[in-house]
Amino acid sequence: MVIIDTGYRNGVEIWEWSAGKTRRTTVPFAPSFLLHLPDPPLHRELLEVLEAEYGAEECSFRTIFGECDGYRVPAGRDIAEAIERQTGYAAQLYNVDVRLDQRYLAGLGRVPCCGEGESRFSLDFPIPFRTLTVEVDGNPFGGEALRSIAVVHDRRERLGGSGRTVLADLAGLLESWDPDVVLFPRSDLWLPRLLSAARKEGVALPLSRSGRYRKMAQKSYWSYGKTEYRAGSLIPDGRVLVDTTQSFHYRESGLAGIILGARLTGLSPNLTARFTSGTLISAYEVYEALRQDIAIPFRKSDPECVRRFDELKAADRGGMMFQPVPGLYEQVYEIDFTSLYPSIIVACNLSPETLASPERPGFLPGVLAPLLSLRKESKARKAEDPSYAGIDAILKWMLVTCFGYTGYKNAKFGQIEVHEKITGQAREILIRTRDIAEELGFAVLHGIVDCLWVQGGPAAVLKERVEQETGLHTTLDAYDWIVFLPMPDGFGAYNRYYGRLSTGELKARGIAARRGDTPLFVRELQERMLATLQAAADRQELTACADRVRQQYREAVAGLPGADPKDLAISRRISRLRYS
Repeated sequence: MVIIDTGYRNGVEIWEWSAGKTRRTTVPFAPSFLLHLPDPPLHRELLEVLEAEYGAEECSFRTIFGECDGYRVPAGRDIAEAIERQTGYAAQLYNVDVRLDQRYLAGLGRVPCCGEGESRFSLDFPIPFRTLTVEVDGNPFGGEALRSIAVVHDRRERLGGSGRTVLADLAGLLESWDPDVVLFPRSDLWLPRLLSAARKEGVALPLSRSGRYRKMAQKSYWSYGKTEYRAGSLIPDGRVLVDTTQSFHYRESGLAGIILGARLTGLSPNLTARFTSGTLISAYEVYEALRQDIAIPFRKSDPECVRRFDELKAADRGGMMFQPVPGLYEQVYEIDFTSLYPSIIVACNLSPETLASPERPGFLPGVLAPLLSLRKESKARKAEDPSYAGIDAILKWMLVTCFGYTGYKNAKFGQIEVHEKITGQAREILIRTRDIAEELGFAVLHGIVDCLWVQGGPAAVLKERVEQETGLHTTLDAYDWIVFLPMPDGFGAYNRYYGRLSTGELKARGIAARRGDTPLFVRELQERMLATLQAAADRQELTACADRVRQQYREAVAGLPGADPKDLAISRRISRLRYS
């Protein structure tokens, strides 16, 4: 049996799948949390009440810092927060906000979408689930009547007619095909409307296998300088519903990535399809801690220590970059460290509890090591087989965010000093890589945090020497030519370049064609120009392309008066730190 979905309603609900059939099991599982008081006699009356009314018991438990004496309290979050307030926030609480279904599965050593006895850390896993794609015609914000729905199962068909007919046909298809996974563009917006229309028409729409839905509230959050918005969701029981438009992980990783996310984190694939990469890596760390019987802190009590300004300035310097000289370069190699920051965490044993005791095995290195090994394997396989691209993408994003979470104030297992040590090690590694390249006679053209562009050869010797001295895995890309672009002041831009790889592919970063706010008219022009340049294998052939590229530009300028205004629109995201 394979777990396809989990939830919690007065007990852990587990939906298991086998040979096309599903079974629901509800397991009684009451919430509880752990409590540590620095001075228990000071809170004697509180402890007496907790023992008398809630059955609190003395116990010992383990945190990443070591053994801790305290109490196990069979109660929920409301009681935990009341204890915080009553103790003036002196109480240290654990396991308060852990999802109960995840906690239950961790106790059993099970995860969704993974057969018993099967390794979670495998790239080769089956996806045997029946899939149905649902595409509703129209605007989910509009008020027009429902007229047509396209569905794809073993064939593509269109359901049309009156609103009642369309809904009845969809209900019949859900009953007969009984999909395990529904891929539904903009489902988070469409589903409430479809369910409302079905109720009015007297049609039972069995999208949920129990008829019930779990609600996920809408949310605004700050990410990479922007306020992002996640619409509220209705999540069906026993069936995986993926909003293929809104789900970042579906767009980047496909269904395979969502399934792998569930296997790694112990969360339902309904959640891994909706959560951010940061939430997934945090959930993965929580699952691993639960599996090792390590308590999960509710609110961390290890604030950043007070430091002199010069100490802070020396420690918190971010990543290292070498500024390029703008221009065209031929026969260039890019040496790139695979998942550099997570690799540093593992190689240097960096974790909050190892800062004072570097000799002890760290929690973060221990849980990230298998994830890092899996990423190295997926990246190697992707180079040979593009079908692994989705799996590689979700691993990449989880590992990218694990570094950021070491410095995030609310991260369960983060601490800003760990964050600073990681970037400090990364700076030293890039500088040493530059020195090695120059010792071997390479010309260093550019460097950004975890990669270096060089001219010279043989590049395999550089790769071997760098890996030998740093102990870190690298990949090597060869360019026939690459162009580093200037900033307005004429100096080289750090993150704007394009070039042709030795495979014939074109790689571009930071230019208009790669920006989300570029008008479609401009993007398409630049893509045509780049396609022309891509055919050139060297400087001589690039020179021969110059007239054609200029002609493409002149044709585009001449076509401006007749262009669709929508294709000339510049997109700007209007955001606020807080929504009232």
